Amino acid sequence: MIVIPLDQVRTLLAVVDEGTFDAAAAALHVTPSAVSQRIKALEQTTGRVLLQRTKPVRLTSSGEIVVRFARQLARLETDARAELGMAGTGEPAAVPIAVNADSLATWFLSALTRVPAGLRVCFELHREDQDHTTKLLREGVVMAAVTSSPDPVQGCSVSSLGRMRYLPVASPEFVARWLDRPLRQAVGEIPVVVFDRRDELQDSFARRLTRGRGAGPLRHHVPASEDYARAVTAGLGWGMLPTAQAEPRLRAGNLVRIDERAVDVPLYWQQWKLDSPVLAATAEAVAAAAAEALHPARARIG
Repeated sequence: MIVIPLDQVRTLLAVVDEGTFDAAAAALHVTPSAVSQRIKALEQTTGRVLLQRTKPVRLTSSGEIVVRFARQLARLETDARAELGMAGTGEPAAVPIAVNADSLATWFLSALTRVPAGLRVCFELHREDQDHTTKLLREGVVMAAVTSSPDPVQGCSVSSLGRMRYLPVASPEFVARWLDRPLRQAVGEIPVVVFDRRDELQDSFARRLTRGRGAGPLRHHVPASEDYARAVTAGLGWGMLPTAQAEPRLRAGNLVRIDERAVDVPLYWQQWKLDSPVLAATAEAVAAAAAEALHPARARIG
């Protein structure tokens, strides 16, 4: 049986977190040569190239597997030391989580406040589109993620959170200026606000409306959830807003719905399969907050 030396695994993790061999050496209080030797030895043991020697370094697919193992090992070690009451366990537990911007701006932060304070948790949030958060799980960067994928990443469990509903809205001034004909005819030409270049929500809605044609070329990119809502409210373009952001503005008359259709985006919680009290408490808090904030899921995932 091939044994993976733990000091080499921890060295790989330090290189990834610090970005370079020199920075990892400083963090580990060893020489850069020692770091390089450990990484080479680990690659020889696994028979795989684990790092691309760029600045910062980049993991290969094999390296992602080893780093994920390293982070899981560190989490289990911390939990075990805490349960045993060993000295040096007073430091809070770090829990990195990937979450999409709209969840972060509307309901997710309130979920984290439900985690018992006695667990002493430090949350490290990585903002990423819900279609891409699983990438951070595969790379071992995060322990858990809010994602749109029901397919579990290897080594992870998945459960349904519910559906985030988006409404097509615009300011009254925008409607008066641009919508002098049915939306189905105009949507390919009028200005639209999109989150970033990976945001497909507005195009998906437009294709559904026109049966094939996306939103128009007049696009404003606003990559922050609250700023996005302000841009639509200011009349920069039409856009899809989560109900939590849209409904107060609709009641105030600052926005109007430009179509009665809505788009529901299913959200799921994926996390490492670890028997970790901190991770379990976080998952429970997230599920409870999602049940209050999101529309019910159409089907449960086991």
